[in-house]
Amino acid sequence: MCDTMVALASATADGSVLFAKNSDRDPNEVHELVFVPAATHQAQQVKCTYIEVPQVERTHAVFLCKPFWIWGAEMGANEHGVVIGNEALFSKVPAGKEPGLIGMDFLRLALERAASAEEAAQVIIDLLETHGQSGNCGYEKPMYYHNSYLITDHRQAFILETVDKEWALKMVEQVGSISNRISIQQDFDRSSENLVKQAVDRGWCRSKEEFNYQKHYSDVIFTHFSDAQRRECETTGALQQAAGAVTEETLFALLRHHREGFPSSRALTSADVCMHSGAGPIRSSQSTGSMVARITADGVTLWATGTSAPCTSLFKPLWFESGLPGKAVSATAEFNEDHLWWRHELLHRSVIMDPVTYLPLLTEEQQQTGAAFLAKARAVQQDGSVEEKRQVSEACFNEAAEITDRWIEKVRQTEVVNKPGFLYRRVWQQWNRKVNFPQ
Repeated sequence: MCDTMVALASATADGSVLFAKNSDRDPNEVHELVFVPAATHQAQQVKCTYIEVPQVERTHAVFLCKPFWIWGAEMGANEHGVVIGNEALFSKVPAGKEPGLIGMDFLRLALERAASAEEAAQVIIDLLETHGQSGNCGYEKPMYYHNSYLITDHRQAFILETVDKEWALKMVEQVGSISNRISIQQDFDRSSENLVKQAVDRGWCRSKEEFNYQKHYSDVIFTHFSDAQRRECETTGALQQAAGAVTEETLFALLRHHREGFPSSRALTSADVCMHSGAGPIRSSQSTGSMVARITADGVTLWATGTSAPCTSLFKPLWFESGLPGKAVSATAEFNEDHLWWRHELLHRSVIMDPVTYLPLLTEEQQQTGAAFLAKARAVQQDGSVEEKRQVSEACFNEAAEITDRWIEKVRQTEVVNKPGFLYRRVWQQWNRKVNFPQ
């Protein structure tokens, strides 16, 4: 379960466009940051997660935040300032199980091929109508679903919601948010030719005039248990309330949002913007990666955690001009202390054993460091040289690593006060054993 949101220029404090997303995946599903330079291609085909599709002659440079085993990405941006996030949708139309293009593949293909939000939406639509969507999207266990997308650039944003080969497109007016449900009702700007006809033919509605995409296509059970409506309303409401004054800090706070405090270890359900796994059949996913983007006509400043659980993480700045800082370390299916995501799990998997005690140990320094990182980035994001941006990005990543190590030691030296429930401890022990995680 995920949440993706955007505030257009009329809603932000500085006239930029601001985008944010949490990617919710399985607890051991490493989320990695990847930079892919622009390239010219001789190959006729490109291999996506499962299948090949025709390649284009030239692809744009992209930053991707992605599950390590998937070719595509849950969120990302390209050198032209196009930014996209995707969400799982559940429909009355069964999702295809045969290997094909999955939502994350569409997202990356659009970023590599489109120079505007409108063009990116059309790339996805064309690929969808040609190839359809199908295939397993789950890591620990098979999961099949349709997809929605929030697509933006420095001028405009679109919500594109798809079911099989059908789709509807809606322009965002000031702020927008999507979660794990069909949100478009009768207010779409355009749609696939067969979207309404299929609903009428299958008896889901009686006429074109009566048609409501959300009402007549949604799967009630999966949509209900995802708690998507409440999450979507909370993020949209928060952005509407802050309209005219939305900043990066606004979105950092939204991605860290816990509705009623950190979810109890004894709760069998838990759906929030900042998601946390636990015991229970519908509490198996968590926020494994987070990204915020500031988009202007001059370029994009990305803010990525590169780690799970934004409530225990720091957002670090990235620019296309300077790429990813530091030495690249390949993501692995087993614990690797040298990888940013796995290193942070030493902190995260300790904090969740007693968040009431441990989270307050981090909060003040997290806020102070976040403000300092923002000040450094704002000083160079407009007119800074490539080298200045590289230095700021590298300094923030290095400082974040040092702070995380300090937090790990602080938590280790503080005794558990509120012991988690037996089932919660047991399920996390099982997840840890699968990846040889240090006990």
